[in-house]
Amino acid sequence: MSGGTLRVCALYPELMNIYADRGNLLMLKRRCAWRSIDFVLTTSSLDDHLRDEHQIYYLGGGQDADQRRCAADMVRTKAAALRCAADREAVVLGVCGGYQLLGHSYEIGAEHVEGVGLLDVVTVRADGPRLIGNIAVELDEGVIVGFENHAGRTRVADGQSPLGRVLRGHGNDGHSGFEGARTANVIGTYVHGPLLPKNAWLCDWLIARGLGIDPAELDPLDDALEDAARANALHAAGL
Repeated sequence: MSGGTLRVCALYPELMNIYADRGNLLMLKRRCAWRSIDFVLTTSSLDDHLRDEHQIYYLGGGQDADQRRCAADMVRTKAAALRCAADREAVVLGVCGGYQLLGHSYEIGAEHVEGVGLLDVVTVRADGPRLIGNIAVELDEGVIVGFENHAGRTRVADGQSPLGRVLRGHGNDGHSGFEGARTANVIGTYVHGPLLPKNAWLCDWLIARGLGIDPAELDPLDDALEDAARANALHAAGL
């Protein structure tokens, strides 16, 4: 398939981009352009009321101080629109801190930071070492690889599906064996580095989901460079 339009909204891109995860947006844009799919990117930052008119919503990770500011703003100006978007099966992707804010809450000591509750997870910042390193995660659709670096320990509630099974790395909490959380169209993950350039297949899955088609309907691309980056990431993870 070629043609069509993909409308993407980046939430707080100037604040929630600590791991250069803006590369995820560039990957989406490039793979759309190579297929002659129009890519329309808008941003929604502090004090902006979110419009429920996009097919993909993206939220990256940030420093704790910035994450607190964004969390309060999300609850006040964006939560309702995000819930409506999820209900109509728009894609919502949260990476690292963005993943935490898609859950119910993030506890930092005695402080309670409220999330938007699209995923049935809660996160607590631990006193122990950060969970850092190369990671590989097996999803139903395939394996994703990248890097993780987080102090939060995320608990996935009974009945909430994790994103996948940890093959290498720490995942949500360092001991459960699972990483991230997902519904049919809402995904939260700690995998960055950034995520999509190392996992072109996942990028295409998101594009297809946003367009309402099967990934097999997308025109194939020459992914020699993407495959090489993925192979390096798999090697770094010990696979």
